[in-house]
Amino acid sequence: MTHSAPVFHKIDTQKASLSWIKTFLGVEGENTDGDNKAVQGMCAANNPKPDMLTFVQSPKGLTLNALSICAAVICQEKLVAQMPEGPQLIIVENPQQSFAALARELYPTSLGNRRTETGISEFAIIDPMATIEGDVIICAGAVISAGVSIGAGSFIGANATIGENCQIGRNASIGPNASVQYAMIGDDVSIHSGVRIGQDGFGFIPGQNGLEKMPQLGRVIIQDNVEIGANTTIDRGALDDTVIGEGTKIDNLVQIGHNVVIGRNCAIAGFVGISGSAKIGDGCLIGGRVGISDHITLGNGVQLAATSSVMNDIPDGEKWAGTPAQPFKAFFREQATLRRLAKPNKAENPK
Repeated sequence: MTHSAPVFHKIDTQKASLSWIKTFLGVEGENTDGDNKAVQGMCAANNPKPDMLTFVQSPKGLTLNALSICAAVICQEKLVAQMPEGPQLIIVENPQQSFAALARELYPTSLGNRRTETGISEFAIIDPMATIEGDVIICAGAVISAGVSIGAGSFIGANATIGENCQIGRNASIGPNASVQYAMIGDDVSIHSGVRIGQDGFGFIPGQNGLEKMPQLGRVIIQDNVEIGANTTIDRGALDDTVIGEGTKIDNLVQIGHNVVIGRNCAIAGFVGISGSAKIGDGCLIGGRVGISDHITLGNGVQLAATSSVMNDIPDGEKWAGTPAQPFKAFFREQATLRRLAKPNKAENPK
């Protein structure tokens, strides 16, 4: 017996014609006989498939002739002469950006945690004091506590738990097995599987009998259009709130401590740890495994290289690297000096 591979996200066939695609991308020019042809899906340029749509941002590492089986290729004007015969060429300024926008439109169920569920499962547990707007999907095993409000078009995955009095905006997505408490979540927020939001921060003070717990009384505020990767944890504030700014994207397995304030449109890679009361400005880029000490302030547009350890405030727009972190130029000058010192002396090792 043979089994076909499961298809998790089907293409929106009403929008899959080349004429619709060109109109969506704002591509001008004469229509061709092939414009009414429908693409069967989207594929990577290094793994082309028959009758599918792909893009080429750069020809480096690609066998362009292999793209001849594709229905269409999105590329820049400068690459037209290198393309094989066969696929229709869709000329844009930024192929990758156009391809991503098109993918969001052709595969709407790929966004957030949505699949094919509809309505509210009979196996969900919903307190009668919760307020749920229309067109909300709540999957089996989810627990919605008293005082919760969930906006229209939102999705609550299987076995997710929403604690008392939490507010979830419209078109939000809470993944399977996630837990949300002491939180206010905006519109179009995507929270992936296993995320923990609103648990107590790591707050202890020395006492006569050892470490005594500092009560955690704040909330977590997550503004609109934030995405939070799987198994990330965001602690509630101790007294003030923990805040994640609008448009910020957080990778998997990130730890954000209590009272942290993160600005708008930041990108935070996996395994980052941000200690309590740190403040991060707008538009910051933080590489994987970066550690940020408590009460540190990063200005707007700061960039941190992977594995950096930040122990000092950083002004707007600066790029830092290293452990402890320092400005890029100082870090690379130091590394170059160490490399020179580490080279063997010719007198010691003439070979």
